[in-house]
Amino acid sequence: MKLIIAYIKPFKMDDVKIALQDIGVKGMSVTEIKGFGRQKGHTELYRGSEYHTDFIPKVKIETVVPDDLYTKVIELISETAKTGKMGDGKIFVLPVENAIRIRTDETGDEAL
Repeated sequence: MKLIIAYIKPFKMDDVKIALQDIGVKGMSVTEIKGFGRQKGHTELYRGSEYHTDFIPKVKIETVVPDDLYTKVIELISETAKTGKMGDGKIFVLPVENAIRIRTDETGDEAL
């Protein structure tokens, strides 16, 4: 199993969610976050005054998927979230040793 963590632009969230559901991803966690990378923030205009913000709004998606599905999930997130502009996001993949569904005590892929 793999834990996939993706940081994407907020307006791409619904497209990514629908695409992942279509290929059989059964669950995910979504968090609204702020952060920066190479963008180093941006300048905005608010009520006639310019101000600089270091942190850009993003959405963090976390999902655990079976080993046979994770490459498809990565490709799908990348294709769906891509705008071709700076700040499209990042995807990280981590190994998951085990998963346990608390209600039924199922483990491994069955717990997903």
